[in-house]
Amino acid sequence: MNRILITPSIFGKDDSSPLNLLQNAGYEAIINPYGRKLTEAEALDLVSEVKPVGIIAGVEPITARVLQQAKGLKAISRCGVGLDNVDLNAAGSLGIAVTNTPDAPIEAVAELTIGLIFNLLRKISFLDRELRKGNWIKETGSLVRGKKVGIIGLGRIGKRVAEMLLALGAKVAGTDIQPDYEWLQKNQVPLASLEELLKQSEILCLHVSYAVSNEHLIGRKELETMPKGAYLINTSRGEVIDPDALYFMLTNGHLAGAALDVFEQEPYTGPLTKLDNVILTPHIGSYAKETRLEMETQAVKNLLSALNTHADTEPEKPSPIT
Repeated sequence: MNRILITPSIFGKDDSSPLNLLQNAGYEAIINPYGRKLTEAEALDLVSEVKPVGIIAGVEPITARVLQQAKGLKAISRCGVGLDNVDLNAAGSLGIAVTNTPDAPIEAVAELTIGLIFNLLRKISFLDRELRKGNWIKETGSLVRGKKVGIIGLGRIGKRVAEMLLALGAKVAGTDIQPDYEWLQKNQVPLASLEELLKQSEILCLHVSYAVSNEHLIGRKELETMPKGAYLINTSRGEVIDPDALYFMLTNGHLAGAALDVFEQEPYTGPLTKLDNVILTPHIGSYAKETRLEMETQAVKNLLSALNTHADTEPEKPSPIT
């Protein structure tokens, strides 16, 4: 039986129907045995052992080395949006199809972003911790209404976050390398340069994919440009923020707080865990039951479609000479 390697550790846990789709199509599913994000070495070992014809991928590094080791691999279906963890050039040269599920996580990531903003502005997590310590203290927070919010990356998720914030009465501006001018005009969202956006944003939300060109896009210089007392939220990729610069700007009082769902190194155990003005979540942007089921189902359908297409286009083997 052809095997499918499934690397997202919670795949099928809430609803087994995506796994049933694979089984009904005649495939055996092999699920990540580590229960966490794979390292490159672990991915190498697994593809060598499993010899999959397809991979349903999470955010682990699927490098050229992994792809070259995966003999017989025909397709990769990313359960999520970003493809920065997959070496697309290597996949293309090896004839391996790569797909993703760009629409499924939109609502879940957008809602988490809004929830983090509320949490920061009203100091919910901080006050919860203090009350549990026996400290009945009250801190005055702020409203979202009227706040100047900057969004870096106005793709599917960034646009949905903007729409939610506009409905809450925030003043939203954004920047994007490929602006959707029709959407901007319809929603009356002004486009700004990165520098201008940083200068005016009381709240800054990051919704960008990772590339080498935007590693540490937000460093000390950029954070110093933001207004004193501003907040930063990142639910995109950990690599786009310099964590040392962020720590410095949070401890010296320039930034009032930050909320991070993504990190350069995951699981994260760094110094930001010691700060009371930081909210940290373990990369749960898409972890809503409805979203996970939609993503997993679409990922399976994408994979089966890619495998069927590969089978249809594969050249016939010559008949044996008799």
